Amino acid sequence: MILVFGQTGQVAQELARHDGVTCLGRTQADLSDPAACAAVISEMRPTAVINAAAYTAVDKAETEEALAQVINAEAPAAMAQACAALGIPFVTLSTDYVFDGSGTRAWRPDDCPAPLNAYGRSKLAGEMAVVAAGGSFAVLRTSWVVSAHGQNFIKTMLRLGAERARLTIVADQIGAPTPARDIAATCLEVARQLASDPGKAGIYHYGGSPETSWAGFAEAIFSRAGIACEVAGIPSSDYPTPAQRPLNSRLDCTTLETVFGLYPPDWQIGLDAILKDLGESA
Repeated sequence: MILVFGQTGQVAQELARHDGVTCLGRTQADLSDPAACAAVISEMRPTAVINAAAYTAVDKAETEEALAQVINAEAPAAMAQACAALGIPFVTLSTDYVFDGSGTRAWRPDDCPAPLNAYGRSKLAGEMAVVAAGGSFAVLRTSWVVSAHGQNFIKTMLRLGAERARLTIVADQIGAPTPARDIAATCLEVARQLASDPGKAGIYHYGGSPETSWAGFAEAIFSRAGIACEVAGIPSSDYPTPAQRPLNSRLDCTTLETVFGLYPPDWQIGLDAILKDLGESA
């Protein structure tokens, strides 16, 4: 049995589609109580653990950084320690927000982190704690997660595109959408390989391909959904938010390809599948 922390999030809902997976919601394992999360692992003794839960309210984290630190750093640390004690794989999700978004080169796993906001700081602290716990672990940094579940950019664009003839969308933040379904499958495969080869432990990147901007992504959504909505690109400075976003969210996934034989997903194929799930295909 593979134990997953998270039940309502995008990746957790995709993990729940797989056999042999048990997903725990907040009532069963509250990440604001790290010791309780570790105790659940010790009691259930799974074959592997995937942490797909997190504090993800990026802007709200600016005023709730202490809580974000508990959920995104202390809880994964407790999970990683419990897994190391049992000798089982632990896979946890992180983010491109651990970087400052400078330059145009895709970020490599060994690049120096420098988060711009409280959310990024909390996720980086979690990474460091998981690495310190040792054992058979994998930190999987990803970006721009999308799916047919919950609230995300695709669903927001579908709603707004149907209501308006023109939208202004940020065009200077460059990265790639990553379908939650592909992230889930990758987490499971990484856990499987770690079980037989703990030497593969480390920090890895997994993001979609090809690169685009939020404005470019919006145009793709409207085109594939048959929505006649004009997209006007604007700079991030025209859309201020409490938390600063990185301009460069490109992720170099070469290490994951080399070590695990796993390749970046084509987000355009993923988008078509998501629109089909939502019944929004043109």
